[in-house]
Amino acid sequence: MFDTLSEKFSEAFKNIQGKGKISETNIEQALKQVRTALLEADVNFKVVKEFIGNVKEQALGEKVIKGVNPEEQFIKIVHDELAKVMGVANEEVNLDRKDIAPILVVGLNGQGKTTFSGKLSLHLSKKKKKNVLLVPADTFRPAAKDQLITLAKSMQMDWFDSDLSKHPKDIATDALKFAEENGKDVVIIDTAGRLHVDEELMGQIKEVRESLNDRNPEVLMVADAMTGQEAVNVAKSFHEAVGLTGVVLSKMDSDARGGAALSIRHVTGVPIKYISTGEKMKDLELFHPDRLAGRILDMGDVLSLVEKAEESIDKDAAEGMMKRLEKGKFTVDDFMKQMDMIKNLGSMSSILKMIPGMGNMLRQVGDLSPAEAEMKRMRVIIDSMTKAERDDYKLVKESRIKRIATGSGNTEAQVKDFLSKFRQMEKMMGGMMQMMKGGGMPGMPGMPGMPGMGGMPGMPGGKKKKKGKRKGPWGGGFF
Repeated sequence: MFDTLSEKFSEAFKNIQGKGKISETNIEQALKQVRTALLEADVNFKVVKEFIGNVKEQALGEKVIKGVNPEEQFIKIVHDELAKVMGVANEEVNLDRKDIAPILVVGLNGQGKTTFSGKLSLHLSKKKKKNVLLVPADTFRPAAKDQLITLAKSMQMDWFDSDLSKHPKDIATDALKFAEENGKDVVIIDTAGRLHVDEELMGQIKEVRESLNDRNPEVLMVADAMTGQEAVNVAKSFHEAVGLTGVVLSKMDSDARGGAALSIRHVTGVPIKYISTGEKMKDLELFHPDRLAGRILDMGDVLSLVEKAEESIDKDAAEGMMKRLEKGKFTVDDFMKQMDMIKNLGSMSSILKMIPGMGNMLRQVGDLSPAEAEMKRMRVIIDSMTKAERDDYKLVKESRIKRIATGSGNTEAQVKDFLSKFRQMEKMMGGMMQMMKGGGMPGMPGMPGMPGMGGMPGMPGGKKKKKGKRKGPWGGGFF
C-alpha cells in the first residue's frame, strides 16, 4: 500500500538529515521532491499546492520546537498535514439511532460494491453486534443477486429475496418493511453499477435516495483506489447527484500511489469511511487518516496492528502456548498455530509495514513472496505429520521422513531441512523464555518475533550473504 509514495517521501527527507535547524534553504529541495512525489501519485494538483504551502508555513513558522531533531520535526509536520488532507479522524457509519439504519451502496460498474456490501455486513455483525439484512437491488445484472446471496450464506447472514422486476426504490421500501417485521438493525442495499455521466441511471439512484430520505440513510460510494484522480471525479459527480455520506476505497492493498486516498476528502468534502485491503470478507478496515499517514511516512501503525491481533488471535490458544513455553516445551503443533495466527493477521509484508521503521528495510529486502511460499510449504509438511510427531519431532526418523516427504509432495532433504530449522526455533523460543525471566539476552538464531528466519543480513544474529548462491531475504535461506 502506497509503496512508491513512501519511498519517494523517504528520499525527500534525506535533504534535512544532519541539519542543525529547519530553514527555507534546506527544506526547498525536500518540498520540491514531496511535490513531485504527490503529483506522480496522481494527487489532485490543488491539494498538492495547498499541502506544500501549509507544510512550508508550519516548518518555517514559530511552531518549530527548538532543540528537536529538524528531520523528525519536519516529518511530524508532513504527517499532520497528510492526516489533515485525508480527514484527521475516522468517521464510521452512524449507527447511533433507535430506528433501522439504511445503507445505500453505490458506484460505477466493477468497483466491488457487492463484495463490499458483504464485508460491511460481516463488520457490523461481528464488531458492532448489529442484526444486518443484505438487500440485492441490482436490476441490471441478475447475477449480482446470486453473488450477494452466496456471500450472505457463506457468512450466515440474512438476505432479502428481492423482486428484480421492480424499481430499485420499491425494492428498498419492501426490504425496509421486511426488516422492521424481523427485528433488523441495519439494511445494506446493494445497487447496480452506473456511469456518472448517464443522466437516466443517475436519476434512478437519486429516486432511491429520495425514497429513503426520511430515514436519514448512509450513502456510500465504492471507488477503485487504483484509478486515482478518476475516482475523485466520480465521487464528486455522485456526491452532486445523490449526496454521499461516505466513500469506500477498494483494492487499497494494490494501490502503490495513493492519489484517491489523498484527494477525495479535500476535493469533495466527503469522508473516506472504509478501505478494502484484500479479497476475503474480513479484509475491511476503518479508514484512519492519521494511521495511514504514519504508514506512508514509515512511522508504522501499531494501533491497527494491535487491533488486528486482538481480533485474529485465539487468546486461549496463545495462553496455552505460553504455559507450555514456561515449562520449556515448544512443539511443531505450537509452531503451526503460530503460523496460523500470523496468516490471520495478513501478509508478512503488510504486518511488517505496521511496525515503525520496517518500511525502508522491506524496500531493501525486496520481494517477500518466496518466504511466504516457503511458509506454505512448511505447513504442508506439518500437515503430513501425525499428532504424536507434531508433539515430539524427535520421533521422526528415516522411515517417517520418507513417509512425510511422500505425503507432502516434498523431497526427503526438504523435510530434513524443516526439522533442522525447527530445532533452531526450539532453541530460540527457549532463549526468549530465559530473557523474559530475567536471564538476559540469549544468543538467538533469528530476529525477535520472527521465528527461525535466520536473522537479517547485517543485523545481530544475521548472516552475511554469500555470492553465487540463492539466499532468502532473511539470510541463510528462506526461513
